[in-house]
Amino acid sequence: MKSESEMIAAVTQWVEDVVIGLNLCPFARKPQRAGLVRYQVSGARDEEALLADMAYECGLLAELPASELETTLIIVPGCLAAFEDYNQFLDLAEALIAHLGYTGEFQLASFHPDYQFAGTEPGDAENLTNRAPYPVLHLIREASIEKVLAHYPDPEAIPEHNIRRVSALSADERARLFPYLFGGHLSGG
Repeated sequence: MKSESEMIAAVTQWVEDVVIGLNLCPFARKPQRAGLVRYQVSGARDEEALLADMAYECGLLAELPASELETTLIIVPGCLAAFEDYNQFLDLAEALIAHLGYTGEFQLASFHPDYQFAGTEPGDAENLTNRAPYPVLHLIREASIEKVLAHYPDPEAIPEHNIRRVSALSADERARLFPYLFGGHLSGG
């Protein structure tokens, strides 16, 4: 099992190289550069404990202004290793956000080493857009997204841009950017 600092470093590197470096999320650069992204490793070994960690992180986001904490990535190395389990958990995570009264305040983005969009094959390049070194639950402030989208031309084109971008990667680029998928080894899950 890797240390928390190693897991945070791996996810931070993924954000820097893939999410920002490939411009998959045009909104990520500013909070990352400003140090407003919280990377938190969950010690949860089951869904109940993970929901408790998620509730805590939602409360922290609600308590702090965006100028102090913009967004949180919860890294989940101890459970939900199978994408099917992770995908089913997302319904519980969304229900928790609603139960806590954060609907319309926080949005959940999801990432997993084996992420697979509906209607795709496991090896399809577009799945790379959501493949992180570990399962990750990303809590995002909706007000921040709305603020950025108001000034972003054609936000509907982002997914298609992302698919084109990752599809154009060479085998060497994929190995470098996704070492945990192509020639690398993911441990700790």
